[in-house]
Amino acid sequence: MIPDYQSIMLPLLKITGDKKEHTLQEVRDSLAKYFRLTEEERSKLLSKSKQKMFDNRVGWARTYLKKA
Repeated sequence: MIPDYQSIMLPLLKITGDKKEHTLQEVRDSLAKYFRLTEEERSKLLSKSKQKMFDNRVGWARTYLKKA
């Protein structure tokens, strides 16, 4: 199941908390592995959009953490 953006926040902080640079793709891959997402789940698109749902939720988690 694809997690909501709130559920992604803590694992995202843990991944980026090592004070090393990470590409957004590396972070997405690590989070997908953490949540044990299948390729089908990672490929699922938002309705009425060409954006992947998981990528969108990672983006929102990142945005809210940056604002905090």
